[in-house]
Amino acid sequence: MTRTILTAIRRRKPTVGSIAGAVALLPAVAGAWSIGRDDVGPRAMPAAVEPIDAPFDMPRLARPAIADRQQRLEGPPRAGAIQPAIDALAAEGGGRVVVPAGEWPTGRIELKTGVELHLEEGCVLAFSGRIEDYLPPVFTRYEGIEVMGVGGLVYAHNQERIALTGRGELRGPDEGPLREARKGLSDKVVDQSAPVETRLLDGQEGRHYLRPYFVCPVDCRDVYVEGVTLRNGPMWNVVAIYCDRVVVRGVRIESRGVVNGDGVNVDSSRNVLIEYCSTNTGDDCYAVKSGRNEDGLRVGRPSENIVVRRCYAEGGYGAFTVGSETAGGVRNVYVHDCLFDGMSYAAYFKTRRPRGGGGRNLLVERVRFRSESHAVFFDMIGSPMYVGELGARLPERPLTPATPYYQDITLRDLRGEAGGEAVKIKGLPESPATRVTIEDAHIRSRGFLNLADTADLTIRDSVLVTEEPTLRLLGTRDVAFENVRVETPSGSPAEIDVDATDSDLPRIGAPAP
Repeated sequence: MTRTILTAIRRRKPTVGSIAGAVALLPAVAGAWSIGRDDVGPRAMPAAVEPIDAPFDMPRLARPAIADRQQRLEGPPRAGAIQPAIDALAAEGGGRVVVPAGEWPTGRIELKTGVELHLEEGCVLAFSGRIEDYLPPVFTRYEGIEVMGVGGLVYAHNQERIALTGRGELRGPDEGPLREARKGLSDKVVDQSAPVETRLLDGQEGRHYLRPYFVCPVDCRDVYVEGVTLRNGPMWNVVAIYCDRVVVRGVRIESRGVVNGDGVNVDSSRNVLIEYCSTNTGDDCYAVKSGRNEDGLRVGRPSENIVVRRCYAEGGYGAFTVGSETAGGVRNVYVHDCLFDGMSYAAYFKTRRPRGGGGRNLLVERVRFRSESHAVFFDMIGSPMYVGELGARLPERPLTPATPYYQDITLRDLRGEAGGEAVKIKGLPESPATRVTIEDAHIRSRGFLNLADTADLTIRDSVLVTEEPTLRLLGTRDVAFENVRVETPSGSPAEIDVDATDSDLPRIGAPAP
């Protein structure tokens, strides 16, 4: 059903609460923004981790205690020099390995309990592209599925009080097998019914292999990464898996052009702070995940208590992303005071049938952005290209433990522009995106709102300037507008067309006085 509701809008005034000069919305708002380029990213980072003010309980996070013991590498840079120094200090109870300026060729580096690896300015760790330099295979999780593989260029497993700091650079290989994206997602190449120790993906004797992550602590406590630059990594860059008490601050990530070159990923970890980072990625910028499909459901470990603040992002897909691996659940996430420029989506919530789990109690506020596509995008279905017939909206599937969800999500104080729609939601008919609130949003976009399989969505106290003011509703219920002003770029109230299929028409809040 399609109808024009301009008359109803003018009579019931859902566009009340005017903002002077709405036609010049973005320049006017830009001048009033409290978040600028100098307020986010590494150059704005204070010396110490400041207290965390989150809407859920978080422990105090800080630099881990490292013994007052130091070993500085001497002589010309040489291959194989770093790991023996780490091992020696770990055997003595910990300390600081200092790597001076120069280009240091290396294979896998394993961090050990109580050791800080510090890269001085001008230091470059140049990682090999040979698989043999990252063997033997180690326990890791790849795209949400546990395997024995090449792990990470910098790796740690079951360690405590580990740190990677300094003004130096870690540089991934320019060529070699580690740069090659092997075909097939992890759930297509891994037998999830097999014991984990037999899931050997090391590239030897004709076996498949998977590109390693860049910095990858697994099942570690008190992890601290500060100040370094990661460039040209083979895949995801900083990836905390099964960790507790993690701080990633002031890190620069350059992975534009890298397939799956995510910035900072949190995977089934808890009590994580990501602050003052800068990413220029080939994929998602700051992402939270918790396992894929039946293997992720078997592990059942959530990502929880995560704060992302004062970060900068450019390029890539989602600036802040949840999913698409959600089997263990994602909860208690707070993203605030960030600047996102030029990615596809400012806030991106994704999952798939039958990933399971989902996300709840997520808050994004005080974010400034420019997105090439949608400002806010929920995609719970995916594409038949990747998930086959499960990528079709209908038929509605029965609810099972593998049915994912998104619930109780708030986006507040958003300012920016979008090349697509202001909000696009693709929920599941059997599991709609539920209890989503958008408030105090000032968005200029090409399209308006496109909502499919959504329940209990409220937009309030907002200004939306749109070139194509069509409200598309499919399988939605309980959509409400409260004190929302909708305008065209000319500054006039928008004539909104409603295209509603199997949906309740939106509720219009009372006009402002």
